[in-house]
Amino acid sequence: MPAPGFNYASPSALFTFDVNTSPFFKKDANNYINVLGIQQLNTIGNASLLDIYLSAGNVVEPHIHQNSNELVYCVSGSAVVSVINPYTNTLNNYPIQAGQVAMAPQGWLHYEVAQADHTHLIAIFDAPQPDVIFGSDMLRLTPPNVIAYTYCLDTAKLKEVLAPLTSTVIIGPPSDCKIAQVQGVSTSNQPTRSVPNRPNGSGERRCVIGNGWAYQNQENVAIE
Repeated sequence: MPAPGFNYASPSALFTFDVNTSPFFKKDANNYINVLGIQQLNTIGNASLLDIYLSAGNVVEPHIHQNSNELVYCVSGSAVVSVINPYTNTLNNYPIQAGQVAMAPQGWLHYEVAQADHTHLIAIFDAPQPDVIFGSDMLRLTPPNVIAYTYCLDTAKLKEVLAPLTSTVIIGPPSDCKIAQVQGVSTSNQPTRSVPNRPNGSGERRCVIGNGWAYQNQENVAIE
């Protein structure tokens, strides 16, 4: 519910909102996310949602929500929702089509991969401002020497591999990436990506929900 003492008779109380006007992240015209939370609709209570549009092969990157469960509902198209179950220590893949749902409990690492163009997902949360930690941030903000030492990896090679990762991805692959494999389906061509020449990665951003960000002005896409 809204904060105790919330005045539903106040002129500032909002009971309707156009989610199309509230961008959370935009990769290109076919891959973007809109948001609805308490900042957009102050009567929403303990709930929020992300309105997700994806084309085939695009991925909502691996992430966790520290303070909320996530229910993914497929409106159209199809996707695979992948969740790591910490109790069984297994990766579980849940294909969903229109009218079907998949669940990612609070704190569980998960990601979504679109299997068809014009895939439309709605991610529903039981928090007015769900927090999020993105996998790209864990990789780019943890010093490579710490990762290399912890897992007995080659520091120089790890730095080279992670060098292009300069910003939060959210929807991958990044628009400057040329990739020939998605979700572990390998081909003779390995994915390649140049180091982006842009401050903080992509466009203007503003805080909109929890510790997530809205990115704008990112229209270029070059995925093969």
